[in-house]
Amino acid sequence: MPNNGFTRRDFLKTGALSTLALGGHITGANSRNHPAPSSYGDAKNIIFLVSDGMSAGTMALADLVKQDQFGTKTNWIKLYESDHTFHRGLMDMATLDSTVPDSAAAASSWGSGKRINNNAVNWGPTGETHKPICEIFRDAGKATGLVTTTRITHATPAGFAANVPSRDMEDEIAAQYANRQYDVLLGGGRRHFTSERRSDNVDLLAKFRSNNYTIVNSRSELQNAPVNTKLLGLFHDTHLPYMVDYNSDSAYQESVPTLAEKTTAALQRLANHENGFILQVEGGRVDHAAHANDAASLVYEQIAFDEVIQTVLEFTEGRNDTLVILTTDHGNANPGLVGLGSGYRNSPSLMKSLYNYRQSLEWVYAELGYHWTMPSIDTVTSNKVRDVVEYATNTVITPAQADMITHAFKGEFRAPFGDRQAPASVIAGVLANYNGIYFIGTNHTADFVEIAAWGPGSERIPAFVRNTDIFELMVDMADVRAYAG
Repeated sequence: MPNNGFTRRDFLKTGALSTLALGGHITGANSRNHPAPSSYGDAKNIIFLVSDGMSAGTMALADLVKQDQFGTKTNWIKLYESDHTFHRGLMDMATLDSTVPDSAAAASSWGSGKRINNNAVNWGPTGETHKPICEIFRDAGKATGLVTTTRITHATPAGFAANVPSRDMEDEIAAQYANRQYDVLLGGGRRHFTSERRSDNVDLLAKFRSNNYTIVNSRSELQNAPVNTKLLGLFHDTHLPYMVDYNSDSAYQESVPTLAEKTTAALQRLANHENGFILQVEGGRVDHAAHANDAASLVYEQIAFDEVIQTVLEFTEGRNDTLVILTTDHGNANPGLVGLGSGYRNSPSLMKSLYNYRQSLEWVYAELGYHWTMPSIDTVTSNKVRDVVEYATNTVITPAQADMITHAFKGEFRAPFGDRQAPASVIAGVLANYNGIYFIGTNHTADFVEIAAWGPGSERIPAFVRNTDIFELMVDMADVRAYAG
């Protein structure tokens, strides 16, 4: 804090007004259309959209593919090119113990306004707990919602709603959801709610029913659910399937709603609350695909998330009471379409091979009896690897490349950078010869991340902002600071 006591909250409070006074320009905003300065309380509703683990290269790849395959740019890029009033900037997502954040600490920085250690959820290093923003909004009489493609108990949704020393305590996170009675919860993770799968054998579903929740487990049940009750939707035992697998499986298409469909269902219910709401929507499997160096899954998960942007733009059209924040919590693996061929002219045609992928690398692992947590596996053969990879990707690889992948599964492949010798890295490296997409690693990165916003309060965000400042903005613009504890 500066010596004069001028805090980050003061900057958010006065910064936009100061820039207007100095010359009418709002820092970081669309320079073609400046909104009038907003006041605390102007944001009746908050919608927070997070594409988990989205590097700048992921954003670019999704737009390149969507333009070429579907003939239109992503909604995120169309927003930037539009006359819509919006803010754009960069955000510092560092945590208390690292410049490279994990999703739990990153989400907690928005959820409680505190930088904490990686792996914790609104839980300080000496055991102190920080009231999460969904509880704050609930206590202020507003509705609350979480929507994700991961387990609903996963790190990013939990960062807005729970308190645990470790993000891995997903049974406890589910129990906290049941006790805190948030209005809408839609995602995967059924295993953390049923007595058969929970370590304490508690039937949390019975508790939700006793609190008058409608519980749905399929796309049709969601579509037919009443809009005047609290809603718990659990559409898979663990994370929801990747879109690449979803698009190849009619059973998934019948049973699992898309992220945009879940967002629409959440908004239909939350918008009925006269005091307003907060909703977090996470494209969580973007991050998982980046960890897996799975180029096709990465692109189509990002495109699925991008459809939510259009849903929210339509919801906010003609409204002046909803602050929307669109961002990511960290980079991951920093993928990109690399220049290949003379004058790099081969790259666009190589990228097109993604359009014919049938399955994710997660599916490949399942076919080979492997899980990414396993250090190695001895039961794979080069012929089996080649057959499975070629079927999944519709790409013919060489016997030598199949051998490299097999050695990686057996823990025998060596690379100068140790991160590049696991199966995910080696498969991705082989496929990069055919799709042109390469990754720098399989882990999160310390990138400053993209942030966009529109609605009341968006003009208060500086062009470069600290993650915890977004919490301060949300509670002030919704006028719920008195309930922050």
